[in-house]
Amino acid sequence: MWSILNGTLVNAATVIVGSVAGCMVGSKLPERYRLIVLQALGLVTLTLGMDAAVMKFAETTAKFSPPGAGGGTYGARLAMVMIGSLLIGALIGTALRLHERIEGIGSWIHGRFAGGDGRRFAEGFLSASVIFCVGPLTLLGCLRNGANGDPSYLYVKALLDGFCSMALAASFGWGVLASVATVLVVQGGLSILASRVAEPLHPLSVDLMTVVGGVVLLATGLMILEIKRIPVANLCPGIFLPPLVIWLVEALHPGLLLSAVC
Repeated sequence: MWSILNGTLVNAATVIVGSVAGCMVGSKLPERYRLIVLQALGLVTLTLGMDAAVMKFAETTAKFSPPGAGGGTYGARLAMVMIGSLLIGALIGTALRLHERIEGIGSWIHGRFAGGDGRRFAEGFLSASVIFCVGPLTLLGCLRNGANGDPSYLYVKALLDGFCSMALAASFGWGVLASVATVLVVQGGLSILASRVAEPLHPLSVDLMTVVGGVVLLATGLMILEIKRIPVANLCPGIFLPPLVIWLVEALHPGLLLSAVC
């Protein structure tokens, strides 16, 4: 089991260390410094989201587009998969009231152990959870760690998350530390699933999951910058839907999406 979860456990440890250090430093920083750190993190999150959503989508279209006239509409087909996954996922998340439930859990934890208004705690928990668990390093790292016992991607991610958690915790406080539970559940679950599945996900599915995740990161960046309060957690189910949507499309119309790579 260690060979499957070692990357996730190391990642969780760096988040704990970074969060504690950030909370210690953040409590001593004047408000104007915490604000500029938060704004910088919001801009970085938007940049990562654009890279995953826009650049990765263009790269995926170029990589899997079939030659000839059939490739002219391939980007539109992939866009429909991405949009469909995001919309269906948003409907599922809204029906389950994921965002409200997560904020409620964060507020309860904060009120139970720290007292006072827990909204800031919940925002830190939610923002950190999305940033740490969405992106190509998460998906590829968990697939490699679970299927091949190779934690190298997750080790790189652990180093990055350690610094990111420090900066987040300096602004949001102890809610960032609570996100270690999300890292353990999401990354650990994906790694264990990858170790149990006989056939790994198709590369097109992984890429489109990354694209949808990029859109969720963009929403998170807008929330951190207080430009628009979007119920980010309600969008998260869409990240896991591209494999199912691709399977359904191929069952109805074989070769529409995978013709170039079959």
